[in-house]
Amino acid sequence: MPIKITRTEIWTGDILDEPGGLAAILTPLADAGADLRCVIARRKHDRPAAPQSGILYVTPVTGKKAHTAAYAANLRPCPEIATLRVEGPNKQGLGRQITQAIADAGINMRGLSAFVLGKNFVAYLGFDSPADADRATAAIKSLGRTRPRKTSRRKSE
Repeated sequence: MPIKITRTEIWTGDILDEPGGLAAILTPLADAGADLRCVIARRKHDRPAAPQSGILYVTPVTGKKAHTAAYAANLRPCPEIATLRVEGPNKQGLGRQITQAIADAGINMRGLSAFVLGKNFVAYLGFDSPADADRATAAIKSLGRTRPRKTSRRKSE
């Protein structure tokens, strides 16, 4: 299976940093039939005073019912984070190759979340603009087109 790269829309919103805060947002999404592939929730350390809050990122939110539930839960599309979903067979060192190709293209990543399950990986790469995401896509795709150069050795006489 080759590496597959797709653009995905991230939805985000604040959550209460308390027991049930995350479930209170995920429940209406599940009830609306949302089939989320990625959920990232983190405490906001810059807001230590009570009540503490966190931030939630989810994707994908598709369909009218899921959109309605997401808006009702105070989630919104986050166009300022252009996100790529990258998936394929897991190989040792592939994450370094992908991030190096992006760096070599002069692109700064906004964030990365990656996971391995069985023999495959999935990664979500965030960028500051759709143009950066497009350039990153090209950089990642170029990995499959380049082959390591063979070094020639001179035979000693």
